[in-house]
Amino acid sequence: MKNIKLKEFLRFLKYTLISSSAGLVEIGSFALLNEFVFKDKYWPSYLIALTLSVVWNFFLNRKLTFRSVNNVPVALLKILGYYAVFTPLSTILGNYLSDTLLWNSYLVTILNMLLNFATEFPFQRFVVFGKSVDSAQKV
Repeated sequence: MKNIKLKEFLRFLKYTLISSSAGLVEIGSFALLNEFVFKDKYWPSYLIALTLSVVWNFFLNRKLTFRSVNNVPVALLKILGYYAVFTPLSTILGNYLSDTLLWNSYLVTILNMLLNFATEFPFQRFVVFGKSVDSAQKV
């Protein structure tokens, strides 16, 4: 039991590191798009940056954190389901906070990233990869 808890804690740490790299992808692409392409229009910069970070995060975590040989198209459909809920809510909220209430768009993006981090790990761990976690070791 103690070994399982340690293994899951280490898995969470690895997920955190990989998600941090995805966060750098997201905030970096958001900054470039926000400053040079869309000129302070929150939602297009956020959507593109989120998409880039999702792809980065999914493939690295699938291979390195969850070590799953799960069917990739099925796993991607599950992630698409998660983002079908998360993306509209975070985009509408982010756009409202940034463009209506005039909050700093970088602060809003970081808050969305933290919310995404907190909700996506359990979703990926238990819904997307579930029983296929560590299945790549058995192959």
